[in-house]
Amino acid sequence: MVCPLGIIGRMLTQYHIEIMLASLGNRFSPRAMSVIVQANVNQDRIAGQFGHDEFHFDNNAFDKSYAYIEEQRALVISSLKSGDANTAWQAFGRFTHTAQDFYAHSNYITLWVNRFEGQTLPPPPEVDPMDPILIASPDLRSGKVYFPLELLYFFPRTRQFSLRHLPKDSHAWMNLDTPEQGIKFDYAMHAAIKRTVIEFEKTTEGFSEEMCRLFLDNKSR
Repeated sequence: MVCPLGIIGRMLTQYHIEIMLASLGNRFSPRAMSVIVQANVNQDRIAGQFGHDEFHFDNNAFDKSYAYIEEQRALVISSLKSGDANTAWQAFGRFTHTAQDFYAHSNYITLWVNRFEGQTLPPPPEVDPMDPILIASPDLRSGKVYFPLELLYFFPRTRQFSLRHLPKDSHAWMNLDTPEQGIKFDYAMHAAIKRTVIEFEKTTEGFSEEMCRLFLDNKSR
């Protein structure tokens, strides 16, 4: 029997994989992309769900999550300089997961959509993933994880019970992890795709030719 938590985990994995392939699938070799994607989705393993708010922008851990992204980015660069592409790919996969979760675990998309109240809402591909006003907004927050009640959200039979008893600032109420959350999920997906490209460009800026070759794994194409 498959635990419902495992089912939910695979659902979330599906969307992170889609984001990676849509954003960078044509830039890396299949070998490099395989390692990057595996490291990305591994952030959602059970061990990564407890005590690691920085992996997912949970519990309003914005500063910790940004610091984690930069720590992993630095590891990408130092690893490539020492010729260790595999460690660089893993670090890149880990921190792109965090950047992608910003849109599914915070209210950034809600704040962006609310700007168009009374107007025609632009289609999801036009979402701005890095609006400086919204990123610095005092209204920006991310879902809080209320254990153990939050766990009941992941079981279909107890989901409604958990929602009735969890605060509106909980991850259960705020997440945009799946299409079940409505139209905002599409905006979160497109924002995450754009953000992943931005993180790639920021990371590779100033790379030497050899670092680019190692990172993209050009030899195995």
